[in-house]
Amino acid sequence: MQESDLKLLHEKVPKLLISLALPMILAQMVNALYNIVDRIYISYIPNIGTTALTGVGICFPILMLISAFSALLGQGGAPLASIRLGAKKEKEAQKIVGNCFFSLTVCAILLTLIFYMFSKPILFAFGASNDTIGYAQSYLNIYLIGTIFVQYSLGLNPFINAQGKTKIGMATVAIGAILNLLLDPLFIFVFHLGVRGAALATVISQGVSALWVIRYLTSEKSKLRITREDFRFDKRIFWMVISLGISPFIMNSTDSLVTTVFNIQLSTMGGDLYVGAMVVLSSVMQLILMPLNGLNNGAQPIISYNYGAGVYSRVRQAVKTSFMINMSFTILMCLLCVFLPQLLYTWFTPDEQLRTILAQVMPLYYFGIFMFGAQSSLQNAFLSLGQAKVSLVLALLRKVILLIPLIYIIPAVTNSGVNGVFCAEGIADILAGTTTTICFLIIGKKLLNKPDKRQSKG
Repeated sequence: MQESDLKLLHEKVPKLLISLALPMILAQMVNALYNIVDRIYISYIPNIGTTALTGVGICFPILMLISAFSALLGQGGAPLASIRLGAKKEKEAQKIVGNCFFSLTVCAILLTLIFYMFSKPILFAFGASNDTIGYAQSYLNIYLIGTIFVQYSLGLNPFINAQGKTKIGMATVAIGAILNLLLDPLFIFVFHLGVRGAALATVISQGVSALWVIRYLTSEKSKLRITREDFRFDKRIFWMVISLGISPFIMNSTDSLVTTVFNIQLSTMGGDLYVGAMVVLSSVMQLILMPLNGLNNGAQPIISYNYGAGVYSRVRQAVKTSFMINMSFTILMCLLCVFLPQLLYTWFTPDEQLRTILAQVMPLYYFGIFMFGAQSSLQNAFLSLGQAKVSLVLALLRKVILLIPLIYIIPAVTNSGVNGVFCAEGIADILAGTTTTICFLIIGKKLLNKPDKRQSKG
């Protein structure tokens, strides 16, 4: 039994969770720099910064959708591979990796072709105006070149984390993000490439990350390796991966749908400046989500491996610890966003008019974010336990069932205009977080209230 296996089975859960989660939290925070740094630099382009920022923001639903497909295959396959490692079924785990690598390649080719062919009508449908469409297309047309890099770096990295190798997983993200941080000002301001420079910097950075993750997964150091023999389509494995990956796919793709609905509503009711405000709010949301994602990614191999090994007491402890940390963080961020929003939004724009709008709408948008900690940690627990159907329903609940209707209903019923649009987010967070907690108390008890099959030392 390898050292990483022994740690997953026997090391004290809080210590193990922190050791696995910290690299992932750092990785996710650094990953947030990809798009956030682009937005900050773009907002400071002389004369056109705010309009260019809004134009690039229109592209984000497409970027989220591309990432959603990497989550479909990567986050769908990694827990399955981890569970099989825990059950000592290494060959099955290996086949899952190869099938996902093949599927990610095909997916990248199809996405690139579709978005290149229909980019302009899609961007207009997503809320672009005549003033912002040029910036949106300039950014997107270059970004799409790197679609295959996004699929590999985001879709394969979970297989590194699933082995408990979170420091290697952190390096995958950190290398690309730091490179992007250095290339952005060079391409945007020194070479005067504007939004095209921001996109080019991102493509190069993602390419380096993709090479790093492939290099590790083809090396002898990896328990889950990419091989020619397993680089093939297996229908049985594919549908197993899809059935579990549909939940993170829904979470990511509905981010795209929600952003589009927000943009359309705000463009209609308030204009481009309010769409620009939504870009900033989305950037702050990334700063909140990335640490949560890192913590959940750190918890995933502990939950999945021990569930596969039948050590249910460690699974319960891992879920409880993750839940408490998630909730503590989101309560803190809620207080900051509601009472001291200027500490956050001033980083993203020098435009005083946009800052005035953000001071008004940020507390409305984030007042319910404290309950997202429950939604995030417990939905990840369902996913890590292989509960695809439950995870899917909960993924749909917050954004599709609650948030999207509320974006339209609240302004119409209360006659509150754009303020009602922003309030929809907080209300959906509270309702979804409460429902997810109740579901886990009921379903989780049935799954985990069992004696351990294997004795645990920690």
